[in-house]
Amino acid sequence: MAVIQSQIDTGSESFRQNRADMLALIEQFRALEQRVRDTSNARKAVFEKRGQLSPRDRIAHLLDRGAPFLEISTLCGYRMHDDDGAENIMGGGFIAGIGYVSGIRCLITASDSGIKGGTIAPMGLRKSLRAQEIALVNKLPIVNLVESGGANLNYQAEIFVDGGRGFANQARLSAAGIPQITVVHGSSTAGGAYVPGMSDYVVVVKNRAKIFLAGPPLLKSATGEIATDEELGGAEMHTHVSGVAEYLAEDDADALRIAREICARLPWKERGPQLATKSWRPPRYDIDELCGIVPVDYRKPYDVREVIARLVDDSDFTEFKPIWGRHTVVGQAAIEGEAIGIIGNNGPIDTEGAAKAAQFIQLCDQADMPLVFLQNTTGYMVGKEAERGGIVKHGSKMIQAVTNARVPKLTLHIGASFGAGNYGMCGRAYDPRFIFAWPNNRIAVMGPEQAAGVLAIVTEEKFRRAGQEIDPKVIEGMKAKVIQKMEAESTALFATARLWDDGLIDPRDSRRVLAFCLSICREADARVTKENAFGIARM
Repeated sequence: MAVIQSQIDTGSESFRQNRADMLALIEQFRALEQRVRDTSNARKAVFEKRGQLSPRDRIAHLLDRGAPFLEISTLCGYRMHDDDGAENIMGGGFIAGIGYVSGIRCLITASDSGIKGGTIAPMGLRKSLRAQEIALVNKLPIVNLVESGGANLNYQAEIFVDGGRGFANQARLSAAGIPQITVVHGSSTAGGAYVPGMSDYVVVVKNRAKIFLAGPPLLKSATGEIATDEELGGAEMHTHVSGVAEYLAEDDADALRIAREICARLPWKERGPQLATKSWRPPRYDIDELCGIVPVDYRKPYDVREVIARLVDDSDFTEFKPIWGRHTVVGQAAIEGEAIGIIGNNGPIDTEGAAKAAQFIQLCDQADMPLVFLQNTTGYMVGKEAERGGIVKHGSKMIQAVTNARVPKLTLHIGASFGAGNYGMCGRAYDPRFIFAWPNNRIAVMGPEQAAGVLAIVTEEKFRRAGQEIDPKVIEGMKAKVIQKMEAESTALFATARLWDDGLIDPRDSRRVLAFCLSICREADARVTKENAFGIARM
């Protein structure tokens, strides 16, 4: 046993201030998430009048009652394209998450048709591609709830080419032996017609579902032919004539019942890995204390061991090389019985810390032990001593190890994520299975003040070489603008909007989220699927 002994005074002024600051950030992003739901639900009366369920009600009907549902990228596209961050907050116009359907853990997606008819915006497309990636890597069956007008033509140049990747992913998922069930609640037109077309099971809602490559207006324009929606792609036509759909439902609720029944009929659990149930003890410290431990200002230091003590079973952490490379904290622990290796930061990554982390990552890979990265670093150490000590060489070894580790990698952004520290600590580019962020996350090539200082020095040197002088006020004005710009572009909201993470989470939910994701990884890596070369062709 190596139980961490907490040194935190929960009655201190710094703790109270940290907690107040963190709770304010949590309240901010939760309020924005509610605005997304409000934007969608503003048309709920329209759905009810048409005899339909709203998109989020569809998900609620599909999921097992009382089972967990982990929604991802809730603020995708925030303040981008048509999302103004005020009246119209859209979440990408697309809902995605992981939950249970008839006892089977699935990746669920839904067109948020209460927002612009469920049309696909550029960031909504990227969100859907990320959802497919999660399903493929983690061997999760997919249930798609579709009602979409297709691509938002205002942004076709940002959608069309990459949009084809979604259909390629569907083909790969089918070939990988991962079932795809699509329920068509309304329109699924143009490229959207291929979503059910490339699924394994298709359920259509009578008098509501429409699946066609070209709707009546485009058909008339292109060929002169005149046809109604129902004639072109109605639910009954596709179940009676074309064979595009397998199941005809009376309404939304009936369609979701059929989807649940399809899942229930799949021997996914029976043929899956029979994993042993592991016993565990909760942390010895209240996870609520995380809000008071971590300052929202990344420039204020704290001991990452205090975070670890509130995340891992029994607060038991066996630290690896604790005396060497002290700024990088690594060691072994467990979360809900799942053995893990943890890498955290107590400052910049120096040569010893990089070498220690590289060795530890390789050891975890050897032991088939998932890695959890707790990112809070201003980057790799710089300076004459660091360069002479081989920081480039040792930092590269760490990045090599992170890149090539075959075990599941999970990342939490819990503070700063600057420079190559983002890379060495398994940022988005290094393909962690899951990556979430706390609302105090700051992510950029470097700190705003450092960036402004660098640009000021470069500008002054440029004028000096030309034999000119520059007004110090001009330099200060330039620095102020750079700081302002980088402050705005390095926030957690800016990052999550661009899918640099899989969503913001309350620090107090971190243990539950990590445990849920670790169990997904454990099941996926033990599951053997029936792969084939080309996927299932529709007949």
